[in-house]
Formats: sequence, C-alpha cells, structure tokens
Amino acid sequence: MRIQNMFQDDINRKINGVIKVNQDDLDVIMQEVREYVITRELKKHFMTFFNYYCEMFDNPNADIGVWLSGFFGSGKSHLLKMLSYILENKEIDGTTVVEMFREKFENGDDRDPATFMLIDRATRVKAETILFNIDIEGSINKDKTAVLRVFAKMFYNHLGFYGENLKVAQMEYYIEQCGKTAEFRRVFEEKRGMPWEQARKAFSFNGKYIVPTLMEVLDMTEKDADAWFRDKSAVEMSIALLADEIREYVEKKPKDFRLLFMIDEVGQYVGTDTDMLINLQSLVEEIGRTCGAKVWVMCTGQEALDEIIKVRQSEFSRIQARFKVHLSLTSSSADEVIQKRLLTKTNNATQLLEGIYTQSDSILRNLFTFKDAMLDIKGYSGPQEFAINFPFVPYQFLLIQKIFSEIRKHGNAGKHYSGAERSMLDGFQIAVKKIQSGDEYNLAPLFSFYDSIHEFLDGSIRRVIERCANAAATGAGIEPLDVDVLKLLYLIRYVPQDMPANLDNIVILMADNINVDPISMRKTVAESLNRLFSQNYIGRTGDTYNFLTDEEQDIWKEINAMNVDTASIVERIAHMIFADIYPTKKFQYGKYNFGFDQMVDGVTVGAITGGMRLKMLTVATDAVEKNEMRLMTESVKQAIVVLGDTPYYEFLERAMKIRKYVKQRNVSQLSKSVQDIIGKHTDEAKNLEDEALEQLRLAIAQAEYYVDGEHLTLKGTDPKAKIDQALEYLVVHVYSQLELITKNAESDDDIVMILSGMEPRDMFGSVPNQDAAAKVEKYLEIQSAKNLPTSMFDVQTRYQGVPYGWREIDVAAVVARLICDQKVTIKQAGATIRADNPKLPDMLRKKTEIGKTQISIKVVVGQREMKAAREFLRQYFEVMTLPEDEDSLILWIIDQFSNQKDHYTELLGRYTGHKYPDQSLVANGIGLIDNLFSQQKDNIALVQRLLKLQDDFIDHKQKMARVENFFMSQQPVFDAATQLTQDLSHELDYLAKEEEANQALNKIRLITMIPANGPYNYDRIKELNSLMATVHEGHDRLLKDKRDELLEIVRQCMEAIHTAAMDQYDLKSVIQTADTFYGQKKQQISQYKSLALLDGLVPPMIQYKDQTMAKIEAITKPKPVTPPKFKEDDKTGNNGNTEVVQPAPKKVIKQLNRMVLFPQKTLEDVDDVDAYLAQIKKTLVTMMQGCDGIKLN
Repeated sequence: MRIQNMFQDDINRKINGVIKVNQDDLDVIMQEVREYVITRELKKHFMTFFNYYCEMFDNPNADIGVWLSGFFGSGKSHLLKMLSYILENKEIDGTTVVEMFREKFENGDDRDPATFMLIDRATRVKAETILFNIDIEGSINKDKTAVLRVFAKMFYNHLGFYGENLKVAQMEYYIEQCGKTAEFRRVFEEKRGMPWEQARKAFSFNGKYIVPTLMEVLDMTEKDADAWFRDKSAVEMSIALLADEIREYVEKKPKDFRLLFMIDEVGQYVGTDTDMLINLQSLVEEIGRTCGAKVWVMCTGQEALDEIIKVRQSEFSRIQARFKVHLSLTSSSADEVIQKRLLTKTNNATQLLEGIYTQSDSILRNLFTFKDAMLDIKGYSGPQEFAINFPFVPYQFLLIQKIFSEIRKHGNAGKHYSGAERSMLDGFQIAVKKIQSGDEYNLAPLFSFYDSIHEFLDGSIRRVIERCANAAATGAGIEPLDVDVLKLLYLIRYVPQDMPANLDNIVILMADNINVDPISMRKTVAESLNRLFSQNYIGRTGDTYNFLTDEEQDIWKEINAMNVDTASIVERIAHMIFADIYPTKKFQYGKYNFGFDQMVDGVTVGAITGGMRLKMLTVATDAVEKNEMRLMTESVKQAIVVLGDTPYYEFLERAMKIRKYVKQRNVSQLSKSVQDIIGKHTDEAKNLEDEALEQLRLAIAQAEYYVDGEHLTLKGTDPKAKIDQALEYLVVHVYSQLELITKNAESDDDIVMILSGMEPRDMFGSVPNQDAAAKVEKYLEIQSAKNLPTSMFDVQTRYQGVPYGWREIDVAAVVARLICDQKVTIKQAGATIRADNPKLPDMLRKKTEIGKTQISIKVVVGQREMKAAREFLRQYFEVMTLPEDEDSLILWIIDQFSNQKDHYTELLGRYTGHKYPDQSLVANGIGLIDNLFSQQKDNIALVQRLLKLQDDFIDHKQKMARVENFFMSQQPVFDAATQLTQDLSHELDYLAKEEEANQALNKIRLITMIPANGPYNYDRIKELNSLMATVHEGHDRLLKDKRDELLEIVRQCMEAIHTAAMDQYDLKSVIQTADTFYGQKKQQISQYKSLALLDGLVPPMIQYKDQTMAKIEAITKPKPVTPPKFKEDDKTGNNGNTEVVQPAPKKVIKQLNRMVLFPQKTLEDVDDVDAYLAQIKKTLVTMMQGCDGIKLN
C-alpha cells in the first residue's frame, strides 16, 4: 500500500503549519478551529484557565496575568490564538467558535462537558482581545520602556488609532475624548484631498495640512498648533497614564466586559533583560491595580516564568504573583497533535502496519538501538505504536522538538519568520510528503525534516548544503547520499548530548526502510562520511562528526594544521592519569603504604622511589614494545598497563591543537563571527579534554595488565579498582618478606614498651616479629664480619625496600626487640645508647637521627672481668645481690655511681660560703666518678675502667668517712664556733681584760682554721663547746659592767636636764622629749650584746644632753633690751651728712670634740684629778689662741 493512501485525511491537503497570531482570515480561522486537536494535556489547561477566568467574575482581584510556556513548536502560540477565538466568540458561517468547540469537549472518548460549561459561561459576556507577536510589533531598539511602548501601540491600534506613532495616537485619543474625531477627519480630507487613515502614516510630511486642521477643529492658535507639531518630545507616555486610558476604555463597556492583551513571544523578547522585566512587572501590576479583573494580560514564552526570573527571583517576586496562572505545554501534547491531525490511518492501513511489525519485530527492535544517546530516544514498543507513528519512529518526535528548538536558540534559523513559528506539524507533513510514494516498508529518515527549515536558515548554513548538492550533481567527488548525510549532521549539530553524531547513530538515523541491511548501510555511510571529511564539509573529533560552516571549515583546516608533538600529548596523558584518575602516590596495603614509580610510555611522573613501578603504555607506544612475551619479561617488579583502544589520544590531540591555535591567534582583533567560532572551539577543547579523561578511564578499565611476569585477568570495570588489584598483586609478589612482620607497631609507646621488656607475649610465651628480628640480626652479623659500619639509615632503607617493605616504625620495633634481647648495640657520637634512653625511639626511626645512629652486633664483656667487677661492687656498695645480665649490671653501675656523684655534689655545695675541712677530697670523689663515666659509651670499656679505679674508690671511700661524719654530727658545732669568732672580731680589745676568755677564743680560732696543707684534726672539734662557754662567760661579765656604766651616764644626763629646767611649765615638752630619748637608750643598752656598740651610744647621749641644756638656757635667759630706732634724718649731723654704720666683725669659734679633750683614764686620788684637769686646761688655753672661742662638741 502506498503511504499516501494510508491516511484518513489527504496528506497533501493544505495544513496551516505556520501559526500566525495576526492571521485573521475567516477561512484560516475555520480550518484552525476545525482541525485543532485538544489533547489530554490541553484539556487540563483549558480547565485551569477557564476555572480561574470565571472565578474572577465573582471574586475579582489584581492577579490578572497568565503565563503560557512550552518548547519551540509545542503549540503554545496555537493555544493562545485558540483562546482568543473562544473569548471573542466570533461567528463564522453562522456558527460561533464556542459552538465549534462544543463537539470537541462533549463528543468522543475523552468527553469533558464540565470544562465546556466554564467556556460557555466565560463567553456569555462581551470580550475583546488584542492578539499580537511582541517580537514583530515591538521596537527593534529595545530599552527599558520597550514593553510599555508596544502595549500602548497595540492598545491604540485596537481603538482605531495609529499606534505606530504614539504622538499621532495620543493626538487621535485626545480628539476622540473631545468628540471631534469625525470632524477632524472630514476637515483634514478636505484640505489634503486624502483620507486621514492613509495620510497619518506620513505624519511628518503633512504639517501644512495638520496644523490648519488642528486650528480649525480644536480652536488652537497657529503658534500653538505649529509648536506642538514640531515638538520632538511631545510624546509623554507612562505606565500610569496607559493604565488609566485602558481603565477609561473598559469602564465605558457593559458590566463584566473583558479586554485581554494576548502577547506571543514575550519570553523571547524580554529574555533576562532586567530593565524590560521590571517594565513588564510594573505594567502588569499597574493594569491589575487600576483595572482589576476587567483587563487581562496573557503571555507566551519557551521557558516557564520562574526559569526566566530565577537569577533574580527576590527582585521579581511580584511578577510571579501577578501571573497567577501558569500553563506549561510538554512534548506529549505536540506528539498527540501530529498523530491526530496528520498521521491518523485508515482501518486497513492500521491492520496492515500492525501485521508488518509482527513480521519484522526483531528487526525493528535491533534497528533503533542508539549508541550513547539519552535513554528516552528509542524505537517502537509494539505494533500499535508502529501503526500510529508510521512512517515515523517515536524517537523522531522528541528529537525533532529539541533540534528545532536548538537551531532556533543558536540563531542559525532566524528566530522568527514573518511572525510565525515553523511548527513541528509542518515539518512532519513535509517529511511524509517526500516519501508518500513509498510502501509499508519505507520509513522517513531524519534528514527528510531538513527541507522544512532550509529556507529559513542563515546563508552560512544554506551555502554549505547547496555547494555540496552542486558538487553531487556535477560529480565533483560527492555522491547524492552525501548531501543527505550532511543535512542529517546539521540537524543533530546542536544536540550532541542527546544524539552523539557517531557512525552507529548516523547509520540508524539514515535508515529509510525496515529491511535495510545494517552492514551494507554502515559501509555506505562510512564512505560518505569519509568523502565529506576529505572535502572539509564536516569535522571529526574522535568517533563523532560535526557539520561545518564556511568559516568553521577554514578554521578547522588551520587547527588541523597545528603540530603537537607526541611527547607533549603523552605528558598530558600522564598528568590526567596520575592527577585525575589515579592520584594516589602510595598504595595502601593493610597498614602499609607503598610508594611506586609512575610512568607513561617513556615519561616518568614525579620522583623515582626505586621500589615498585606502575607503567602505562598508550597507543603512542610502538607495537613491538607491546609483544606479550616482552611485556611478561619486563613486568618483573612492576605493573605494566597496556591501555585499551579508546579515542582518548585523538581527543587530547585535537584539544591540544585547538589550545595551540587559540594561543597563536589574536582573538580580540578578529571579527565577531570568527570569535564566536573560536569560542566554540575553546568550549570544544574543554569538552574534548573531559571526554579524553573519560575515555582514559575506559581505556584503563579495558586495558591488559602484566604484573611481575604474569598476564593478569582482573575483575570489574572501575579503572581505579583495577589498578588497585594490579598493585596489590605486585605488593604480594615483590614484597615477599612482608609476612615476617606478625604484629605492627602503632606509635613510639609501643617501641618504648618493647625496649622496657614489657611487650605482651602470646599464649605460647613468644614475642611477635621473632623471624623479622632474626633477619635483621643475621644482616648485622654479616656486616660485622665484613667490618662494615652500619647505621639505622642503612637498616631502615634495606628493610623498607624490596623484598621486605616494612614500615619504618616496624623496622624500629624489630631493632628494639634486638636491643631488649641484648643482641645489638646502639651508638650515637661514639656513646652507647641505653635501652632506657628517652630519645632512643627517635634514633631508630626519625629521619634526622637514623643517619647518626650506629648499630652493630653486641660484643659482651669477658667472664673474668665481669666476676672481678661483681666482687668489687659487692664490697664497695656493701650489697649481696646484683643484676644477672650484662646490660642490667651496666645500668646498675651507672645508676649507683650517679647517685654517689649526686651525693658528693650536694656535699660540695655545702662548702659554698664556708671553710669546712677536706673540700678537695669531696671534689676528688666527683672526679673519680667522672673518670669512670668517661667510658660509659661502651660496656667493656666501662667495666675495665671500673676495675682499674677500684683501689682508688676504696681508698677514697675510707677517707670520706671522716667527712661524712663531720657533716652528719660536727658541722653545727663547727658553724657555731666559726660564727662566734666572727661576732667577737671587733671585741678583742675588750676581751683582753678577761684573760681566760681571751685564751679560749684564741684556741677556737686555731681549731676552726683549715690548714692549707696536711690533714685536719677532726678530734679537736669536740673541745669547741667548752671553749665557747668560757668565752661567753667572760664576754657576759664585760657586757654587764659596760651596761652599768652607760646606765649611770643616762642617769647623770637626765639629772642635769631636770635640774636646769627647775620644773618650769614652759619647759615641760622639752623634759618629756628628753625622757623619751633616754628611755629608748636604756632599752638599747639592755639589748645590745656588743661592747663596741654600747660604747657607740655614749656620744649621742652626751650630745643630746648638751643640746637640751642649751635649749633650756635659751628659753630661761632674759631677753636683751632693744635699743631705740632712729629715723633716717636723725642719723645726720649738723652738716647734713649721713652717719656710716660699720657691720660687726664675725667671731671665730673653734670646734672641739670632748672625747678628744677628755681621754679615758683611771683617777685614783686627788693628785691624779689635779694633774688630769691641769692637762685639760693647758690644752684649752693653747687652743684659744687665734680665735674668739671654743665650742665643745
């Protein structure tokens, strides 16, 4: 059966596939309404809209916006136009539009009378619609008032005014308000000879007729009329003004009248332009506020409203509130329309097609299996779907929607064609008409949709297709099939994610018959692609092809000419593998982290560790190097990964060529179109790099793995997991001695525990890692036999490397076990490090220490020397039990002598500030111990030095017995005697009067004096107590006599003061002060224990007495008579001369200390007194010479 005979309606009939919102011919309206298909989805939208529309009759509010969204070609413009027909309810050939819709809602399987009742109610009231495409009617120069101006234009046009020129329209509106429209038009036509409706289009050229008409009709002066006409800024339009004019218009209409602005393409026109969005928001808001539910605004857009404003949702929240009703058309609606309007089959055709499907079920299922396409792009699900969609395939409905939408977005087909959208219905009709002569086995290939859009495409696209067609016609290296393939590649150019343009998919998309031979077709299409590629009509990236415009072809050639060396590509591959896919620098195996060398082909990534190696071989590696036997041989101690055959290399090479090309071009100086192409290539490079990364992952997953001489078969598809498996196998086979570590150490605390011998044992009494310790011990024995010095760095390096792989802390733990078992000696800077040294864990494992730490098999002290040392130690320290093993004994020796040294140091500290006997003996003891400790770096040397010094230690200990006894019992007496001699050092003259005490003090001084040479006689210390008692007794007697003497002086002084005062009242305070002073002196006399200090109290007491006496004398002495004073004139003689008064001469008074004048002397009789006084008199007389007086102090 021929395809054209399968349909209920003539496939060649005229179907208005181009929906023009401004198309209002009755024939067009009749066809549009009659053939309009109300799908299940559309019924829901009709219900939603009319339910809200009718509700506003009862509960009007300001939310009068309706937003209708849907993808390109989904029928949103058609729906908008149908709603305008219904609301205006025009009558066509005696039948209203509503009546024509009645049968669509009340008949058929999907009857919906409830929705029609709402439609019927909505259309009982008068309504007018202003339907227009804003992208056509709006200004080309969009500014922030563009939406307002197009609304004003269409409103004035609806009123019959000239909205194209708002100045003219406002003039007409004003004349209408004055009720003089008819008169104005009549007068103008009389003057101009042309109707106003024609002349107003050339408004600016009709000033000489318009000005007089305004003067005559509106009674304007010539000056005013001319000024208005010439004023370029006379147009004043605001949102508030327009809303008010609309309100005035609708208020003149009957109750419940509705005016609807129905605007197509608002979403595309406004886009995300902030100014226009604000303008639309403000306009809808003001119309709703001013006019209420009488005026509605309905808009269409490809995107839902919330998608348009989502970037600045908070700023445009009000616009969402105004557009209360949101109607969104999906793909299912367009599919259903096409199936019902265009593809409805006759019963015979349906039966035939269902039978064909049943016969070819398996063929059809396999035919439409796409590679890497999105999931919902598929073939037929059964015979019914085959019959409904024939000759199309279900995937084409979804794919064509996206293709048309993307072509429109990218601007390659003018976004709007004369106010129309090229609908999917039109595209499918053109496609089916091309194959209508075929039979039930023919299918419509995807390229057949191209012709429906060819005339609307940009010249850059059409020229390529046309040039290719001409080349095919003239046989210039191109076949007719190539043209169809090129058309196909253009159609899927902008949907690479949905339909990758690889060979497999292109073969399926080119299928035009159910019985096509896939193998033959694949070969044919491949040859076609090769011809197109060689002729530069298309580009290729990996296994995908893409359509090229003329400019793109030129740039493609230049990019392909870029040279990128293999080494750079391999280096980039290496970076992607080891930075993105497998960034792990160390492979974790249990508690172990194994470093491994990273290599791609011949390129090494990072530092070389010298351990395991992970080597990747790319497609750039010569095939000889990929020979299986060679790979198995070379893979010893390494994992070689031969990457799978995926196009990662081609993708990366292409990306790097693009990067290099862009870098060399001065892009900013190129044309906008070239910049756009290069920008797309830059995006392509990024996508290629991303795809190369994914292809690399796949290549690793599909790779061949050669590990340590074996060709492995690894499970799984995850590339990282497969590399992990290979490295795990490599670890097990390369680090074969890893199992010797039976217990891992976790921290330095574990090492300290091992060193201290506190490590837990197992149930059999064994300690962990014994075999590992034996390995290390054997190695150290070999080193010792060769006289090779060994450091912990050597040990760590050896046992962290192949074939051991132990962790550095585990190596340290094994060595700690050997130290604990006294099998090795650790030294640093020549000193033996003991097991209890807190820094030992660092020396065994810290990088800064292991190079300085020496390790060797331990050499033990000889038995004879050990025995002699033990005998000495028992005798010297007076102990019976000593540690059994060598190391413990050494530690015991060090500990004991350290304690002894500390004791001697403490004794030596007591000598500070004192002169005790035998200080040098104590210091010699410390030196003796230091001599011993100088050999503690080595056990043998220490024992030998101990034996050498044993006699010295015994001798010193015996001598120290007297020192020890001194500090235990004699030091306090010695200190007291020393202190006494110091205290009495200034009293020696006084003590001379006490002979016995003086002799005792001299003996004390001799006993406490430390001899410079020779031994000190400790036995004499016991004499000190009795000697000190004798000294104290004599000194006390002297103190008593001195105190008595001073108290007598105090008495005499106080008596002299009181006698002089004679109890006079005026001297009461003087007497009290003197009594207080001498009372304090009495107290001092009783407290002082120094004779010298007591003598020192005498002069101040005598001096105070004299001063007080002088003060008393001054107070009690009669005041001298003051001579009379004379005036200045009285001092002149008869001759008037002034008398000169000479100042009195200053007296010379000598100072004399009474202590000097009256020396100490014992007077025994009167003669002694006379002689003493005569001597004093002689001294005073002599001193009086040459002075006016003597003052005794």
